[in-house]
Amino acid sequence: MTHRQVVVITGASAGIARATAQQFGARGAQVALLARGQAGLDGAAKDVENVGGTALAIPTDTADYDQVDAAAKQVEDNFGPIDVWINVAFTSVFAPFHAIKPEEFRRVTEVSYLGYVYGTMVALARMRPRDRGTIVQVGSALGGRSIPLQSAYCGAKHAINGFTESLRTELLHEGSNIHVTVVQMPAVNTPQFSWVLSRLPNHPQPVPPIYQPEVAARGVVFAADHPRRKQYWVGASTVGTLVGQKIAPALLDRYLAKTGYQSQQTGDKAGPDRPHNLWKPVDGKDGHDHGAHGIFDDKAHNRAPQLWFSHHARLLSTTAAAATATGLATAAVTWLRRR
Repeated sequence: MTHRQVVVITGASAGIARATAQQFGARGAQVALLARGQAGLDGAAKDVENVGGTALAIPTDTADYDQVDAAAKQVEDNFGPIDVWINVAFTSVFAPFHAIKPEEFRRVTEVSYLGYVYGTMVALARMRPRDRGTIVQVGSALGGRSIPLQSAYCGAKHAINGFTESLRTELLHEGSNIHVTVVQMPAVNTPQFSWVLSRLPNHPQPVPPIYQPEVAARGVVFAADHPRRKQYWVGASTVGTLVGQKIAPALLDRYLAKTGYQSQQTGDKAGPDRPHNLWKPVDGKDGHDHGAHGIFDDKAHNRAPQLWFSHHARLLSTTAAAATATGLATAAVTWLRRR
């Protein structure tokens, strides 16, 4: 009998995780979907099954280790040994640091960082006795260079990189056949910008260029299939490009301080009382299934040439990747010279 891959995805009710679940489902995988929102989980399960996969939806708050551990046990009881564990679940607060409450910062950290730690812990507890398995951490360009208004999220993404690097060296020391890799994401058109807790005057938006969740998902699936690389990059990002061009940190600080507020907001006003998912899902039992996409379909790219170059690392340093970076870096330097 042909082995059917067992894949666990956290945050699977929407966005990148949901698009990733669909792609694994299309390969006939057994896909366990972990998230808080029941409506979103139900929709994700239907997506997986409609393309030929088998779905198991498990309501889970990844900030709670016991819930994550119980979910992993349920997965293996139903599907068998876990082959791939993908950490995606996160939450955030869009606000200046001084406007974020201590309990809000803690909650973002617990979900967006410790949720990855807990997912990795429970996956390793099951993979180590078998000496096989793959763990994929979905990161962000903001884990390499932070921007204003997202201090909690940026802190969590930086922490994920540091934690994962430490773990990788331990696995190498042991000669383990378990692999862990990070997929660094650009701005993606997901529902988070419509349900994140925001204290900005206008509706939050991803910093262009923006990509569709399916582009990001292709990067995650590729990384799961080829996990020996330390990390993969999906698409271009304004921040990643500027860092790649080695703009002096002090100059980059000034550039982001000037542009980072406006670039993260649309022209539409946003009420302070709009629903958000920091403490409870907006796609809960009686809520609305938001799907994989956010509201920026008209601005989002369906393809990312950089993803191809990320898959072909030897070409990355000498070809189109460098050319792609030049325009944005030049624009930043030009702006700085005018100050």
